[in-house]
Amino acid sequence: MTDDISPDISPHHLDQDAWEDLVARFEGRMWAVARALGLSSSDAADAVQGAWLRLVESLDSIRDPDRIGAWLVTTTRHEAVRLARRARGEVVSPSGEVPETAVPDPAAAVVDADFGRHVWRRVDLLGEPCRSLLRLWALHPDARYAQIAVRLDLPVGSVGPTRARCVSRLRALLAEDTGAEEAS
Repeated sequence: MTDDISPDISPHHLDQDAWEDLVARFEGRMWAVARALGLSSSDAADAVQGAWLRLVESLDSIRDPDRIGAWLVTTTRHEAVRLARRARGEVVSPSGEVPETAVPDPAAAVVDADFGRHVWRRVDLLGEPCRSLLRLWALHPDARYAQIAVRLDLPVGSVGPTRARCVSRLRALLAEDTGAEEAS
């Protein structure tokens, strides 16, 4: 899969328009990758910013500009993993390698992934606009209410209250699941 990049991304030719085009095309995916690894908004922002910094530092060595999107997503994932490990108190070397003794428990990773899938299945049970609103909120945590309102065709003043109701409904669905598990 290519990302159809047309701007010249060599360091001598990267202009403001080309940069803005890269950001518009890939920042959402980069945020989604960072958030999918369970990072807070501020840590996800650091991971995304770190990936952009790596791009600037690596412009001379980018061999295939058509694959820049995949490169950015992969680099974001590496940055996010490094930050997640640091947040868990694991020792991370400057190269990002984790000593063998600091490798997280694979069973915990499976449980975390299962819970994430479970939550998204519950989000899918919600009607609109909750389903779209919660997805936008999760994938673009720094989106402004005005942007969300335009995207979902809602009045700006109703985005916050609607989000609160949607989160409440999602919590209730998750609580029902917990209650059903405890009863069995």
